[in-house]
Amino acid sequence: MKLHIIGGGGSGKSYISALMSRKLNIPHYELDDIFWDNEADVYGVKAPEEERDRKLKEFVSRESWIIEGVYRAWVGPSLLAADKIIVLMPPLSLQEERIWKRHQERISGVAVSNKRETLESVRELIEWNRDYNLVKLPRFIESCEYKDKLITVNNNLDILELLAALTE
Repeated sequence: MKLHIIGGGGSGKSYISALMSRKLNIPHYELDDIFWDNEADVYGVKAPEEERDRKLKEFVSRESWIIEGVYRAWVGPSLLAADKIIVLMPPLSLQEERIWKRHQERISGVAVSNKRETLESVRELIEWNRDYNLVKLPRFIESCEYKDKLITVNNNLDILELLAALTE
């Protein structure tokens, strides 16, 4: 099975990918890990495109996978190869709450992260995420050439139902 999960920051992509990975016994990959240069001294430095694209092709070439991220433009190989494209769209207020909670967990050391985000970068992420959820994600859904593969999920109960259907 090949699943591509897309959604804004704090939509639950990483959580759902890890859960589905365990339940379906297939690997999952976070696109942030290949899009951003996590070795950079500052937050927000992009990895070289050639390296990112090579890693994505490597993931997609595997027999089964779950790939998750907010990205739409450069993930064509994943969208094409996916059996299902799951779009997570929980309420924006919940996403923002999760973004702030995640930031607090990272700076307090509760959550281990190689991301070097700042208070300002979190504010910028929330602003970007609003535009993503209100403009870019609906535009993606409307113009997606893989509508037959799209599944839109608005809450965790929908995800649990989806997971049950995928494992039947």
